[in-house]
Amino acid sequence: MDGLVTPGLKGLPSDARPREKLLTRGPSALSDAELLALLLRTGIPGKHVVQLAQELLDRFGGVAGLLHTGVDALKTIKGLGPAKRAEVVAVLELARRALAQELKLQPLFDSPKAVRDYLQLQLGARAHEVFAVLFLDSQNRLIELEELFRGTLTQTSVYPREVVLRALHHHAAAVVLAHNHPSGTAQPSRADETLTSTLKAALSLVDVRVLDHFIVTRERAVSMAEMGLL
Repeated sequence: MDGLVTPGLKGLPSDARPREKLLTRGPSALSDAELLALLLRTGIPGKHVVQLAQELLDRFGGVAGLLHTGVDALKTIKGLGPAKRAEVVAVLELARRALAQELKLQPLFDSPKAVRDYLQLQLGARAHEVFAVLFLDSQNRLIELEELFRGTLTQTSVYPREVVLRALHHHAAAVVLAHNHPSGTAQPSRADETLTSTLKAALSLVDVRVLDHFIVTRERAVSMAEMGLL
């Protein structure tokens, strides 16, 4: 019968329970696995919830990797039913929105790390290539991020006319371009450089500046401007 019990947080000694530890010592006292265990609440037969949380973190490369994980990948984890998957995805979406709000409240390049984190959350876990544009106002604050084009694992078709039209729609003064490399290679390709030059030329005709082009993978987001390729 013991093997059929689904161990939750109550199965731990009181001084080891994540909820009690958080309330008495603060969230910083909890490990990543304990924080995730609070979200999951219950484990699976024969596996405590903290163990399940730790295995989830190990599988996806820690908190950052988990946040970059798509809902389809979570379906492969035993013990993560629809309710638990929904909660994890909801936390991911809250993180995205928090970063987006931060970018909308201050000039974009006052917080380059926030830009990278935001782009990785948006694009890092995608299995196919996505081309996105961050539209900015005259103070370099984020107006909107739009995913304009989707492609296969190896290429995507980007139409400069559509990018220009969306920039005009948002009354953007500048843009940051971004696309992911599902292969995991963050190095810009020759095609990436050519595309950037084409879009810069097209957008300059309507007085919209291209400030950067980020290549995004699960692990990092590389700035072409910092590489001197813009």
